[in-house]
Amino acid sequence: MTSPPAQRDVQVLPVGADSWVLQARSWTRLKFEIEYALQRGTTSNTFLIQGAKTALLTPPGETFTALFLVELERLIPLARIDYVIVGHINPNRFKTLLELLKLAPHLTIVCSNPGAAALRTLSEAEEVPVGLPELQVIRSQETLDLGRGHELHLIPTPTPRWPDGLCVYDTGTAILYTDKFFGAHVCGEPLFEGSETVDNTDRRYYYDTLMAAQARQVETVLERFETWPAQIYAPVHGPLLRQLGRDILKHYRAWNREQTSQSLSVALLYASAYGNTTTLSQAIARGITKAGVAVEAINCEFASAEEIRSTLEHTAGFIIGSPTIGGHVPTPVQTALGIVLSTAGKSQLAGVFGSFGWSGEAIDLLMGKLQDAGYSFGFEPIRVKFKPTAATLQQCEEAGTDFAQALIKKAKRANPPTRQIDTPVEQAVGRLVGSLSVVTTRQGDAASAMLASWVSQATFNPPGLTVAVAKDRAIESLMYPGDTFVLNLLKEGKHLPLMKHFLKPFGPGEDRFAGVETLDAQNGSPVLKDALAFLECRVANRMDCGDHWLVYCTVEAGDVQDSAGKTAVHFRTTGTHY
Repeated sequence: MTSPPAQRDVQVLPVGADSWVLQARSWTRLKFEIEYALQRGTTSNTFLIQGAKTALLTPPGETFTALFLVELERLIPLARIDYVIVGHINPNRFKTLLELLKLAPHLTIVCSNPGAAALRTLSEAEEVPVGLPELQVIRSQETLDLGRGHELHLIPTPTPRWPDGLCVYDTGTAILYTDKFFGAHVCGEPLFEGSETVDNTDRRYYYDTLMAAQARQVETVLERFETWPAQIYAPVHGPLLRQLGRDILKHYRAWNREQTSQSLSVALLYASAYGNTTTLSQAIARGITKAGVAVEAINCEFASAEEIRSTLEHTAGFIIGSPTIGGHVPTPVQTALGIVLSTAGKSQLAGVFGSFGWSGEAIDLLMGKLQDAGYSFGFEPIRVKFKPTAATLQQCEEAGTDFAQALIKKAKRANPPTRQIDTPVEQAVGRLVGSLSVVTTRQGDAASAMLASWVSQATFNPPGLTVAVAKDRAIESLMYPGDTFVLNLLKEGKHLPLMKHFLKPFGPGEDRFAGVETLDAQNGSPVLKDALAFLECRVANRMDCGDHWLVYCTVEAGDVQDSAGKTAVHFRTTGTHY
């Protein structure tokens, strides 16, 4: 994507009758969270609806505060705005809201009941001198009539990730303002989505990182959305959807079914003080779901004891995450831990993670209580000081995948599959021959590698190839369009040491290259010194192929390190495994 001279701006565009979007755009990632990992930038969409009265929907975060307020005042005098509807609130967006209230203290804030609680907490933390203005709290579906045909239906849409969720349908324009739903972290020029703007990879990745772990609650929200005959779906992130609107509903439903139909599931319980523990939970959930195990995320601050108990009764494992506040475990997590100890069977696999500022007593306490109770753990406790980095999020994702794979192996041991004789087709597929290679990549402080034999040249011009990557491989998250890697072709007669090294199991976050001689490629990824040849590649596309991703890449550079050597080849007798 080509970046304009300014890395951030706010554009104002009409979206319907008496309706505008103030689209805050960033061509760079605003902060590191797994949801932004594709690094395609993002937009934060704020909407203005003007009837006899005027409503502003969800101001952006503080990164855009100054730019946003300038453009807003150009669009309309602040004195003429009556309501600010807060679809969701966080410390970042609260800063912009405070600046807006300084200029327009007459505003009425419209929010959900959990949103009101969050606003009061943030107001106390920020020590707002005059407090908050009047709050109009939405506890169930209500309407707000702006006049001139703009009757707004306010739809509470709580999920574990956004318990304060509030969406809006405008009967005057048939626009459904979906807040976090149907978004994509991508930045570009067009306002409405077209084939050149966002492909399904972006929206699927957004779903996988933010929605998959709360599929049951997402399905409830989709049912509410079906009530409204929307012509436009307007999310808070990414382009708006017009013709593709009904398609995204179908996609979300299909993706939900993938999650809820899994035979194994994990309860992911957490609370978060500043958002860091939530970010870690997202990465862990992503690792679990991509390995084919469902996640049921539970925000302990808003879940009932019965919800926690009923979830634990049917899950194969549980993971608890907590911040450390004043050297202690927050009360909602303490309550959840008590329910775990009284409900979860000792055969259920356990995990613990958390973030902290100056100490991490909460993680130690959770670990100790579960150890004393006799639970087994799927990974070592994850302790992250302050904000997570690319490396710590990679560690979390790999820990989630390991946890899921341990559950799958345990289930197979309990119910071993009947050994089937390979069919003629499977035997014939096994005769396909592949060159033995090692895929290596490094992005910032995150790096990974895998042994690969399902590699094939795909194009002459540009020179391109395909690599099949199993969905539960750790490296998968570093092989999206735009990412770079090196394909190291192994040399016959010298391939066994490298094969053994890259076939061994690695712990979450463990250095794949320890003890291996490497050089740095031009794209920053490691080149194996003992490889026969190497190709520097850039991912152009990837296709969902059942249990694998088929990654197509173009070759940007490469060299043969031993012109007299031959490529090591992998021979199989069956197509049912590598």
